Amino acid sequence: MDYSNEPRGVFFLIDNKSFYASVEATMRNLNPLTVPLVVMSEQENTNGGLILATSPMAKKMYHLKANVSRQRNLPQDPNLMVVPPRMNLYIKRNLQINDIFRRFVADEDLFPYSIDESILDLTHSWQLFGSTPVEVAKLIQRTVRKELGLYVTVGIGDNPVQAKIALDIYAKHTDNLIGEIHYETVPERIWSINDLTDVWGIGSRMALRLNRLGIHNMDELAHTSPFYIKEKLGIIGTQLFATAWGIDRTSLHKRLKPKEASIGNSQVLPRDYNSQTEIETVIKELGEQVGARLRHHNKQAGVLYLGIGFSYLASEDDGRGGFSHSMKIAPTNNNRQLVSYLIQMFRDSWQGQTIRNVAVYTSKLSNDVGEQLSIFFDPKKQIKKANTDRILDSIRNQFGFTSLVYARSLTEGGTAINRASLVGGHNGGNAYE
Repeated sequence: MDYSNEPRGVFFLIDNKSFYASVEATMRNLNPLTVPLVVMSEQENTNGGLILATSPMAKKMYHLKANVSRQRNLPQDPNLMVVPPRMNLYIKRNLQINDIFRRFVADEDLFPYSIDESILDLTHSWQLFGSTPVEVAKLIQRTVRKELGLYVTVGIGDNPVQAKIALDIYAKHTDNLIGEIHYETVPERIWSINDLTDVWGIGSRMALRLNRLGIHNMDELAHTSPFYIKEKLGIIGTQLFATAWGIDRTSLHKRLKPKEASIGNSQVLPRDYNSQTEIETVIKELGEQVGARLRHHNKQAGVLYLGIGFSYLASEDDGRGGFSHSMKIAPTNNNRQLVSYLIQMFRDSWQGQTIRNVAVYTSKLSNDVGEQLSIFFDPKKQIKKANTDRILDSIRNQFGFTSLVYARSLTEGGTAINRASLVGGHNGGNAYE
């Protein structure tokens, strides 16, 4: 492979090691690397409690995995600390960490990839802080450790994909928590990876598809005809072939925008729902929440989507995991209209199955420049109803969502009040020390 025409820079992909667990450890003046600690979500929000994060020591001692292990997997060991999540605190720490990164790169060279990972393009600035990129990585590690008590791992590469693989495969397993991949080291650092799912962008389903093509590791992926891979997998096959050769032409300065925006929300219910009244209560709450989000963004929706997920036992009996429907509608963000359409779609398809997931999404968004009135109804009443939604939005924006709720949200099936206190589906907690 001739890499002479490929973009070459200095990219860091930095991960906050066991982020949630590490933050909780520092809040207790404990070392994040040595304390056995797990962050456990609330039982009512995750069907029995889900382990959101494990400290390195907890992972080593008890073989627990974040977002896989549940409360039933916890050992009966008094030395293991189990703490609830505080999502607001983690968001606060993430912002503080990225503020530290801004001391080393300009804003346009920083890309927060997730709540615990960031991409830094140090191509034009690393020489200001050290004689080598590794020296700069160590300086960043020391700064974060000194100011926030957290450990970060750093993947270094000539492009973002090299930095990501260096982070995932090597940095997390070295003593200095730093890994490197460059064009010259692709054969030894990427082709030597035997488990395809260890590589960013290759999940278990994609690995099975590659296996059926006779590709079982990164070396075989790199040395399979790219035309054959594209024929079988499409454009994603070309991208995977490029990954195997350590090629990535991404520019962080060119932020991509989705071709079509969508506004919506979904919820995993706290228990199995069998009652039509309770299920429709949740659908109404989600529909009204999506309506409020549309109004907040000054948008109206032309397509409405409802997704219903069955419980495990219901899925086994029915042979389906659920059902989903979409409907073209006259552009609107009116709560009553949205809810009416959603209830109609639900009643047309539901046959008494037990429900565990509900999703409501909108697309074909247009600017909210006016209210489309119907000739069949009094225009003054239509305008009054539309204004009622906006008045409700204004009160909630000023005094909080729970300051004014519909009576149905106080019933047993209602979830809106509980969800109002959650961040990312989990307890927000206190962001202040």
